[in-house]
Amino acid sequence: MLDKRATNRPERDTQNSDAQGRVRMRITPPPLAHEPEASPARSLLRPALVLALLTLAAVTYFTHSSLTVAAGLVFISLVTIYLMVAELRDKGRLASLIDETANRNRFEIEHLADRMWEMQESEERFHELIDALGDIIVHRDRDGRIVYANRVLSDLLGCRPEQLVGKKLRDVGVEIGVVPDSAFSNGEYLSSTDVVIRAKDGERWFSWIELSARDKVNNAVSHRAIARDITALKRAEEAANIARERAESANQAKSRFLATVSHEIRTPMNGIMGMAKLLADTRLSPEQKTYVNAVSTSASALLALIEDLLDYSKIEFGRFELEAQEVSPRELAENVVELLAPRAYAKSIGLGCHIDPQVPDTIRADPGRLRQVMLNVIGNAVKFTEAGGVLVELKLEGDMLRIDVTDTGPGLDEADIGRLFEEFEQGDGTSTRKHGGAGLGLAISRRIVEAMGGEITATGERGKGSRFTISLPAQKGRRKPQIVRTLNGRSCLIVSKNGMEAEAIARTITAHGGKPEIVPCIEHLVAAPGRAAYDVVFMDAEMENVDARLLKRLRGAGIRPSQAIILISPTDRGKLPRYRAAGYDAFLARPVRGETLMRVLTAAPVAANAAPAGDGERRIETTASGATSFSVLIAEDNDINALLARSALTKSGHQVKVVGNGRAAVDAVQERDFDVVLMDLHMPVMDGLDAIAHIRKFEEAKGKPPVPILVLSADGQEATRKGVISHGATGFLTKPLDPQALVAAVERHGKRLETEQHAARS
Repeated sequence: MLDKRATNRPERDTQNSDAQGRVRMRITPPPLAHEPEASPARSLLRPALVLALLTLAAVTYFTHSSLTVAAGLVFISLVTIYLMVAELRDKGRLASLIDETANRNRFEIEHLADRMWEMQESEERFHELIDALGDIIVHRDRDGRIVYANRVLSDLLGCRPEQLVGKKLRDVGVEIGVVPDSAFSNGEYLSSTDVVIRAKDGERWFSWIELSARDKVNNAVSHRAIARDITALKRAEEAANIARERAESANQAKSRFLATVSHEIRTPMNGIMGMAKLLADTRLSPEQKTYVNAVSTSASALLALIEDLLDYSKIEFGRFELEAQEVSPRELAENVVELLAPRAYAKSIGLGCHIDPQVPDTIRADPGRLRQVMLNVIGNAVKFTEAGGVLVELKLEGDMLRIDVTDTGPGLDEADIGRLFEEFEQGDGTSTRKHGGAGLGLAISRRIVEAMGGEITATGERGKGSRFTISLPAQKGRRKPQIVRTLNGRSCLIVSKNGMEAEAIARTITAHGGKPEIVPCIEHLVAAPGRAAYDVVFMDAEMENVDARLLKRLRGAGIRPSQAIILISPTDRGKLPRYRAAGYDAFLARPVRGETLMRVLTAAPVAANAAPAGDGERRIETTASGATSFSVLIAEDNDINALLARSALTKSGHQVKVVGNGRAAVDAVQERDFDVVLMDLHMPVMDGLDAIAHIRKFEEAKGKPPVPILVLSADGQEATRKGVISHGATGFLTKPLDPQALVAAVERHGKRLETEQHAARS
């Protein structure tokens, strides 16, 4: 009987076969059969039976015992048959075991073949995958020899992958070394670098990342690397570097262009404006004065346009810089209002300024740029207002200083507001507009305010005026102790047709505890006698000039103020004796400063930083007898500019020597002592900076005190100013020169030198 396990054969899965006819098998291996063991008794039983049979036959023959023989023979025969059957069964089992073992071996061989085929197929798919990624994959041994390299590297080098095996990277033109064993402190080391591979189609850049590791079991070292093509990125970086260098070169060229243009434009403007001012101080007929004023006005307008264009260019070129310092917003606003007041009065409109007492004395800002913003915004309000007036207000809102400029001009609609702060845009963009300009002032103002951390906005309604609001950070401002000036409820009557100016005065009075009332005329006051008397009456000089009996009529109606103050414009100063005769106790020059107003109302001393009332225009006055006369050296190659400076200083009583280049200036200083030196920056033979360096070196060698050197330049850039100061200059004056400012600067520095020399002698 055969064992059933001999018939258990492996079954093949014919549904999964590859293109080459290879069949994958799903096999459940049977358990191994046990080999039958031969019994020692059984192996001796057959010879024993044969011996027994022979013995039994012999006994029967000799004893003639037939029954015994027959029984013995039957027994022996049965035993012999049993043994033969058992032997045959054992042989069948052995044959079955041999067959089963053969099948088992065949199964295991086929199973191993299938596993090897699957592993080979998986490896091929993996290689195809890493080749398709486009990255270089390299495996190297401890000595840096290539164990494996994918097709990406071989294709780059123009060879087959197997040709790279056993070679080092430097042998194929890739400069990558082997990490030394000392770097494997933690068993592995990760490195990254950019390398150049000289491919068959030219050089290409790769980002090479390599992991070098040591096997903790057998201490074997291997280096596995992946490299990605970054040629496009490198080319983009190179292009960006070239573009940046070109941009920097262009910016430098633009900066030089700005400096050159500024110098070339300001130089002739200096001559035009300066000479016009000098000419205005001479004896002129009324017609000549008209012509001179026209020249000055036109030159000022041209200079303002040039300044706007240069500022806009600086902003666009990235050369716009701010110099933050302590600045008084009160002083700055009142100075700007006073500067623009003549324009307003020439149009018969009012211009008032109110500054809330809570406004800090100083804030951190660029005074020149903040003044420029105020001039632009307030100047625009004056320019576009034909009737009524302009009111400037400063107040504190939280940590922000708010500057409101309100006018009664044509107003603005939504479309105007939307484009008002854009470059080359104006509120009236039609070809028939009444006012000129390039439309840059507000755009530049917006850039300046935003650079200071603030904002500028506009509101308005067509036909009802407009309001511009400037908000600036004031958290760093500081306040000085204020002199208390309470009005204790004093009633003040303001008689004026200039509503904006009257409103500014009224708000200042209210802020200090007074009770103001504004009336455009006195008719209803005179018509209703018996009204309560006012403590103070403010009268507009324009109304007093029309009717010289206004104050008398008020008093006749029972309004008898304890103080009558007349509000005059700069042109009314010659009429002060007449106003005094009419009964006025004091006068205030328009536009009225808050400090001056409170001084008059309370008869209290003015704070140390308060400026006097506006004096209108004043001419350069010759130095009084006995005043100090300074010796001034002017180094200027432009004859007109030299003439302007010499004339202004000579008329002020100073001694002047003029030279035409820097070398001559150095020689002059070495020959004699000067109190002040005016040095042009750009001159032939030797420029201003070199001349300053030679002068300072000479003074140091001789042990002389440094003479004040004021640089004259049409290049108004902040970098230029800082540069000349760092080279040894004492001060910096920007062309076009204001003769009055020039004389003031010379006298200020001359007196300082005189004081220092006196202190040194004592």
